[in-house]
Order: sequence, then structure tokens, then C-alpha cells
Amino acid sequence: MYLQKKFVLLLFTTMQLFFSCSKEDDMPIDQAIPVIESLEIGSGDNGIGIIGRDFHFDMELTAGSLVENIQVNIQQRDDEAYAEEWSFTVNWNEYKGEGEVHVHKHFDIPDNAPEGLYDFVITINDENGSNLKEVRTIELLLAESLPVNPELYMFMVNKVDSGYFHIMHRGDFVNPEDTVFRKYEKISAMVEISNVKGDGQLYLLLIKKSANHLPETVDEIDFSKVLVTDTYAHENLSEAVSFSNFLQATDDQSSRPLPALTMGATEDNHLPNPSQITGDNNWENGEYCFGVVYTNSSHDISLHHYIEFEVTDF
Repeated sequence: MYLQKKFVLLLFTTMQLFFSCSKEDDMPIDQAIPVIESLEIGSGDNGIGIIGRDFHFDMELTAGSLVENIQVNIQQRDDEAYAEEWSFTVNWNEYKGEGEVHVHKHFDIPDNAPEGLYDFVITINDENGSNLKEVRTIELLLAESLPVNPELYMFMVNKVDSGYFHIMHRGDFVNPEDTVFRKYEKISAMVEISNVKGDGQLYLLLIKKSANHLPETVDEIDFSKVLVTDTYAHENLSEAVSFSNFLQATDDQSSRPLPALTMGATEDNHLPNPSQITGDNNWENGEYCFGVVYTNSSHDISLHHYIEFEVTDF
């Protein structure tokens, strides 16, 4: 009898251990989930999408394991009224298999989007089975509803003493084939931005393409990676007007000629304290980007435009 009881006890204990281990094996293991940092929704993270125009989206993403895909949904809210039902989805699969990635995307807000406040839903699906959903607020507006509507009306890039080689006027572009700047040649540019008021500032920037730095707002400019060819600001404009870095002399204003930067100069035109052109910014042969960056600080709206050309003879 004693042996029989001992055997039953041993069998019971064994079964307990078996079922206990089985339950632990069946329990879900907590999976690492993706993490989003430095999220920017809209130009300068202003949370505004202009209907029919380009939209800026940027984030740093660390996967739980590896990225499966990324999805963005713009969804109407239950507590908001809209002119009609509408939603928008965009998927990106090119980041599949990445662990850490900088996501920088531009896409157009469709012309048929109704104005209003929306949920901007970011979904990160991970290869480990986890996912992350982050919801932010976005406002979709027609251009005519904006407090200011800055548009690049004119961008004329001049090879001094040789003429303009890149011309954008009223949305039309002219780009001759000879887009090479040689040592000692000079670059300048005339910019006109329409529909501005309040306070704003523009920068004209020359940047090595290898620097991988194309700022889209004034606040994003890393001056250690750019050469400033010109900067100009407006203040306290009460009515919407056109703003240019080139001024002709009139009874009400003095002239402002266009500053030029020489290929091979020792310092840039970032007045009143020019930066020395040394180190990573030192002149070299290769591809450069040249562009204008404007931010209206009164209304937190920006624009940018870049072109590319080659610099040689160094």
C-alpha cells in the first residue's frame, strides 16, 4: 500500500509539472514593438496638409525586430462634420527587413479631399508579429483658406557674366544642358515668393550632394553642412505681397543687388558673420545642390526648391 501511494503521488507530481510546462509554452511571449522618434507631420511639423499639394512626412523608426511594412491612413473623425465621406491610405514596403530607418516621404494630398480635422494614423507592422499604431491630428485645408499662401513665383539662377542657366517663372522651368560650375565662376540667384505677410526669411544654399542634407524649413538648416549664398527677411507685412531678394531703387526703397558666391571662395555670404569654407564644406569636384528655403515664422508655413549641378576644376 505504501508503494502504491508513493507511485500515485509521483505520478500526480509529474503530471503537474507537465501541464505547468505546457501552459508556460502556450503563453504568448512579449514581443518588442517598433519605436517612432522625431516625427514630423507636415512642413516643419505644422500638422497642416494643403489639398492638392505636396505633403511632408518624416520620422526615425526603430523596429521591434525588422520592419514588415509602414502604412499611413488619413481618417475622418466621428465628432467632425465633412462635406463628404473620404479617406486616404498610402503603404510603403521598401523598408521591409530594415531594423533602423529614416523615413522621409512626400506625397500629394488628393484634390478631392474635404477640408477639416482628421486622424493621421501611422501603423508599423513588424516581422516579429508586433505592430505600433500612433495617431496624430492633421488639418486639411484648401490653399485659399490658409492665412498666408507662399508660392515660389520666380527662381532664376545666374552664372555671373554668363547668364541665367536655370529659370523658374510662374511655374515654368527652363534648364539648359550646361549646368556645370567651374572654379572661380560665380553663382547668384533671384527669388520671388508671392502671397506672403507677417514675418519670414529666405536662404539660398549651396550644399554638397554627399552631405545628404536638404533642409525644407529654415529651422532645419544645419549651417555646418551648407554654404549660404544669400539670406533676406521681411517683417511686419500687414497685407499679402510678393517678396524678393532683389530690389530696384525707387522713391520708397534703396536698391539691393544680388550677392554672388565665387566657386573657390574662402567664406560664404552668411552675413553678418560669414562661415569659413573649410573641413567637410571645403570645395571639391562633384555634385552639388542649390536651392531656396523660405519659412514664414508668423504662420509656420515653409517652401523649398532645389536643383543639382556639377562643380569642377578643383
